Amino acid sequence: MPTTPQPSGVPAEEIFAVDDAGRPCYRGRPVTDLVGVPFEQVWGLLVDGAGEPGLPPAEPFHLPARTGDTRVDVLSALAQLTPAWSFRPLSEISAGQARDNLARASALALSFVAQSARGQDVPAVPQREVDLATTITERFLVRWRGEADPVAVAALDTYWLAMAENGLTPSTRTARLAASAGADAASCLAAAVAVGGAPFLGGAVARGLALVEDAASTGDAAAVVRRHLAAHRTLPGFGDELVPTDVRLRMLREACERLDARHLEAATAVAAAGQDALAEAGHAVADTRPNSMFWGAVLLDHIGVGAPLLSAMYLCGRTAGWSAHVLQVQASLDD
Repeated sequence: MPTTPQPSGVPAEEIFAVDDAGRPCYRGRPVTDLVGVPFEQVWGLLVDGAGEPGLPPAEPFHLPARTGDTRVDVLSALAQLTPAWSFRPLSEISAGQARDNLARASALALSFVAQSARGQDVPAVPQREVDLATTITERFLVRWRGEADPVAVAALDTYWLAMAENGLTPSTRTARLAASAGADAASCLAAAVAVGGAPFLGGAVARGLALVEDAASTGDAAAVVRRHLAAHRTLPGFGDELVPTDVRLRMLREACERLDARHLEAATAVAAAGQDALAEAGHAVADTRPNSMFWGAVLLDHIGVGAPLLSAMYLCGRTAGWSAHVLQVQASLDD
């Protein structure tokens, strides 16, 4: 029977590291070994160092406000958890309380995204139907679409695994900064969402997919790439990988290939054209490769996740890494 985890303050590199074989690892476990693991266990591994008990199901909580922008909806809703649940500053609570607060807020972040994505003109799925789902990802899809298609479940679990943690990225630094200031758990996650969903971070998922869709409609990936580079000098979805040979990129691309994703051909053409064009423009080799977010967008597009939702889907996966880092900082507040 699993016991209540006791978070401890560990160096940030122990949350995310690269092993001698060049593989990204979460708490010492290669990411490739975690393919097929439900997201709640990935969250638990990063936060607690063990998959069990992991991320709990979200408590019933209606989305407080709808703006028409899912990213904004979840940002606003997370901030409102602080007064609704009387969350106290991290400096005033125990590690166990902080972990519990982060788990509740993380689970609700996914719920808020699902509720917002479903829309206000469609009746909410009854809680009793959501409760019949087995995993967190299944519950997310039922709350959003009313059903949990196994293909969509596997694709989302793979995507969230790939996005869960990536070291000291801007959004993670923001979560850590909020935690170091003693902010409560929900406010730390809200701060990370504000940064993580920005156009050049989580927002780049949709911008990369736009290139692929343009190439699919015109049939000329090279021309699409040239036009974008002429206007912006960079390509969304290329470069910025923390690990140059990140296996998560291959993991997502192979998932697209197994499903024969609807934009696979166009994405492959954009990837090749982008690499050639960026190399000709003198970019470093590491900056010419399509990244995980590029192939992640192609994967999510295949299961019906529209461009306006891509940033929010990215933020769902990031709740795991952010929570782990917040706990790491909270443990050092009294040092």
